[in-house]
Amino acid sequence: MIRKSIEALQQEAAETGTYSLKRTLSATNLVAMGIGVIIGAGLFSLTGIAAANNAGPAVTLSFIIAAVGCAFCALCYAEFASMVPVAGSAYTYAYATLGELFAWIIGWDLVLEYSVGAATVSISWSQYLVRFLSKYHIYFPAQLTASPFEHLTLANGSTVQGWINLPAVFIIIFITAILIRGTKGSALFNIVVVSLKIGVVVVFIVLGWNYINPDNYVPYIPANTGTFGEFGISGVFRGAGVVFFVFIGFDIIATMAQETKNPKRNMPIGIIGSLVICTLLFGLFSFVMTGLAHYTEFKNSAAPVAIAIEKTPFFWMSQVIIMAIIIGYTSVILVDLLGQSRVFFSMSRDGLLPKLFSEVHPKFRTPYKGNMILGTFISLFAGLVPIGVVGEMTSIGTLLAFVMVCLGVMILTNIFFLCKFQAGFAVLLAVEKINGKIKRPPND
Repeated sequence: MIRKSIEALQQEAAETGTYSLKRTLSATNLVAMGIGVIIGAGLFSLTGIAAANNAGPAVTLSFIIAAVGCAFCALCYAEFASMVPVAGSAYTYAYATLGELFAWIIGWDLVLEYSVGAATVSISWSQYLVRFLSKYHIYFPAQLTASPFEHLTLANGSTVQGWINLPAVFIIIFITAILIRGTKGSALFNIVVVSLKIGVVVVFIVLGWNYINPDNYVPYIPANTGTFGEFGISGVFRGAGVVFFVFIGFDIIATMAQETKNPKRNMPIGIIGSLVICTLLFGLFSFVMTGLAHYTEFKNSAAPVAIAIEKTPFFWMSQVIIMAIIIGYTSVILVDLLGQSRVFFSMSRDGLLPKLFSEVHPKFRTPYKGNMILGTFISLFAGLVPIGVVGEMTSIGTLLAFVMVCLGVMILTNIFFLCKFQAGFAVLLAVEKINGKIKRPPND
């Protein structure tokens, strides 16, 4: 239960030199990274699921409720990240408040959130890439787009067994190379990707707005079916639980505190700013989507946005949406891999992992060995394991990390309150002694 003192962490944050991480990230970089990982393909799929099964057109309210819940957790991350601007995120915060054992547990728990998450997203990235290229008559051999544990049915009805998901392997290796090159370069790459992704979302909102059918909003909150969570007020809240995971990603920003310029100012801006911008975009996106098509049309659809686009004359947007999903996945993979390497960097510096994970490249100032090891492992994992297996391992990591950070802030607040109370009491005693109102005992 040994804890790392706040003073020791702040000393670690102040270190400079060849073998320390380089502070290159601004508030704009952090906001872009947050948006990059929050706006993923979940926006284009979970919105329809929540509308069709739970909230109806009131899915917009579900997004707002989920955002409020995330905001409280984001404030905890922002407080920690500005107070203790070191790499590691929830791992570091657990070390400072709950002790080494909990830090070790949460560190490996974050493997589920970041590494396995990156593998899951890369497999989906591969599927969407294959679908996108097929529209232009560019095809991959089916055996090179699936794991050895999967069987694919071809257009002629025959079945083949996969060998390796080569596109998934490629994207992990490509992003790893970008990360090794340097955090600043990664941030610039992410800003470009995020700009394209936001552009597609905004285009959908602007073009779709003129074709909204107000009748699709009636009733705005459909009557409950008699089952909890199926429409009605309970459905709105259950819908918030469904879309909650769309917001996951702001916590990864905290892992980059040690590479941020002026972290006390920029970390809260990055965390809260990305959450606010995404909430606004999500609300408008869901409002337009449920206005274009009746929420019942999204039932059992994996591509509800395509259904909404059919209500407009802009059929070309369906292909653009697939491109947006591919771009969105790319930025999610980048930030996931970046966050994971920084968690391992902190664990290595604390002696909980081999030292090679904290060895920094003398030129690029990045933990390049850790990046290479993680990139190799995750690429093989993505290429050889089915998405059904890796997808189930992600969510629990995020929830446990959120609980740990919120609990840590409560503990840290109480510690600071007690320290301030003791310090204040000591000052009062000193003043009283100086004034001669308290006589010093002979043997004191």
